Amino acid sequence: MSEILDTRTTWLSDEELAIARGHLPMVYVDAVPVRTNANGEVAKVGLLLKGMPDGSISRAIVSGRVLYGERIRDALIRHLEKDLGSMAMPQIPAAAQPFTVIEYFPDPTITGFHDPRQHCVAMAFVVPIFGDCAPSQDSLDLVWVTPAEAASDNFQTEMSGGQGRLVRMALAYCGMLL
Repeated sequence: MSEILDTRTTWLSDEELAIARGHLPMVYVDAVPVRTNANGEVAKVGLLLKGMPDGSISRAIVSGRVLYGERIRDALIRHLEKDLGSMAMPQIPAAAQPFTVIEYFPDPTITGFHDPRQHCVAMAFVVPIFGDCAPSQDSLDLVWVTPAEAASDNFQTEMSGGQGRLVRMALAYCGMLL
């Protein structure tokens, strides 16, 4: 009889993760949380305030690893609930499709998307949020801003690792940048 792997409890130790990050690109999901109006247009963008791997504090989108054996949709839900709270009510379609794929590198000059810990490939999604949100886990704060504010130089300079550029790409994908 074959043994069934329980992916919900399969985590790498810190040492195993460091070894894997040194040899393999990691798979991530990035989610730009949005609130939409009655016409389905983006009215607000949710930006987190988080402690970053280098110890700095930065505005950020929802982002995290996909676990072994985990569906992309399930990883999105897990990270959205982890960062926005269990009552966020993300609206993810049954067949979720990313609006783009981003490569983060330890060297910020390769793509402009930077993660000092690793090379990772992230599928990026725009996710409408309909519930109540409260920052949780590693998130210190959550603000909902207009698309124009999210694309402004003020918020762009508060975001690191290229995530400000990713927010602009998400807004352009939704037809919100002129």
